[in-house]
Amino acid sequence: MAEQRKYITFAAVMRQQYSDTPACGALIDMDGVLYDSMKYHTLAWHQMMLEYGFDIPRDEFYLYEGMTGKATINLLWQRRYGKDCDEQKISEMYHRKTELFNALGRKEKMEGAAAMLEAFRDAGWRRVLVTGSSQQSLLEKISADYPGIFLPGMRVTALDVNHGKPSPEPYLKGAELAGLKPSQCIVVENAPLGVKAGKAAGCFTVAVTTGPIPREEFEKVNADMIFPSMPEFARQLPMIIANFEERQ
Repeated sequence: MAEQRKYITFAAVMRQQYSDTPACGALIDMDGVLYDSMKYHTLAWHQMMLEYGFDIPRDEFYLYEGMTGKATINLLWQRRYGKDCDEQKISEMYHRKTELFNALGRKEKMEGAAAMLEAFRDAGWRRVLVTGSSQQSLLEKISADYPGIFLPGMRVTALDVNHGKPSPEPYLKGAELAGLKPSQCIVVENAPLGVKAGKAAGCFTVAVTTGPIPREEFEKVNADMIFPSMPEFARQLPMIIANFEERQ
């Protein structure tokens, strides 16, 4: 009975907030959603910033997930020096961060991610990768690790936008690539900045707590749904898709 009430609540939220057109697009983040990679990103950021004299707690970098590397460095540079970092230094620092990240070895696929992607594919929904990363070591793995999920060109990375998350630009571009209105798309995120970006773009935005960020942080940014794990989201996704498609 509790599960039935939960699904009724899901359907009510969807129909109340996103009732104009049926959803048929999935805009999907990469780090922390498709790969259990944020633990390596945060360690690489922490180590790199230490080398440049910034002693920043490792967990703080989870809060910056979704921002471009340039934006993250400028945020921290502004905090210390009251101005943006120069472009050459940004390039140098981000290159070092990339070296540290790559040295950490293979990045594992997120448990439950394949089932989630297959549910969208089996429903015939258009899938677009929308990531704040430009980390080629992961981007190049997508097709091999998740074959047939993302068609050629169906991705938005840090290199494709002027403003990263929490700006809506990445998800607006993702919806455009899918040939859909933002209101026809579900965003799948694991970071508060990503949720803010999806909401600002006008998409139904799901948060999955795959890292140490507590549920309350996703409530603060008004995620439409919050799941405790990717396997749990994947398990309930067919019902969620069915509820969206009932709007046709």
